[in-house]
Amino acid sequence: MSIGELRHRYHADICRQILAAPSGVPNIADASNKTSVEIARGIVKRLGCPLCEQAPPAQRAGAVFEELTSRFLEDAFGLLVHLRPGKWLFEVNRDITSFDQYAHLARLQDILASNSELAAALGSDYVVTPDIVIGRYPVPDAEINCNRTVVGEGDPYCRLSPLREKNSSRVLLHASISCKWTIRSDRAQNIRTEALNLIRTRKGHVPHAVAVTAEPLPTRLASLALGTGDLDCVYHFALVELQDAVREVGNDDQLEMLTATVDGRRLRDISDLALDLAM
Repeated sequence: MSIGELRHRYHADICRQILAAPSGVPNIADASNKTSVEIARGIVKRLGCPLCEQAPPAQRAGAVFEELTSRFLEDAFGLLVHLRPGKWLFEVNRDITSFDQYAHLARLQDILASNSELAAALGSDYVVTPDIVIGRYPVPDAEINCNRTVVGEGDPYCRLSPLREKNSSRVLLHASISCKWTIRSDRAQNIRTEALNLIRTRKGHVPHAVAVTAEPLPTRLASLALGTGDLDCVYHFALVELQDAVREVGNDDQLEMLTATVDGRRLRDISDLALDLAM
């Protein structure tokens, strides 16, 4: 099965479980915004999958979107094992303290919990719980040495790298993925704050920090996608369908903003994410 085929299955599952159009308005649209509704209808038409009969509550829709996106990425990433070998973890809503780069935050959290004055001075928002995490398990020496001796049993070398299982049993955080069914201005800011926390509080390499969304309005996508330094990139669950829908609507401002985010390498399709995670 190709990534394209997995993408089609992903869309079919989303349509069957969470994408609905009560009174003709898709539940990814802002019902009070005419352009948002028109673009969302164009996306739904191009997906070509039967929708669920009743829209789930917003919180439930978000949770299912996370689960389906995690499954898609795990299946798609599995096709790239020859490019990115290893044993990988895919999980929803797991806090970062269980990963090697952020294990020290658990101790910090305990200290702040027992000292309100210190917590007030330093803040207490260090621990992030991403919507989806991808981790890599450390590698045993037998695997490292499978072709030739790379690390010696008694050598005083290679004793600190967490990739070596002998040095650390903690999983390495490879990617943090924020999944948002739709985007509002406050959500965009929260996503950026989480990404910056991952950068600032790590001990080790920076994990991929990305966002995945089904938001149909390009200007709202741009509120999250534009700029650099926090998120690697923003990924749309159906970018190809979104581009065609925006062209059909004929709103020059929205088309210009969408083109700027795509050409500026700040917005990509969900199918690109699996490949980008293999970097």
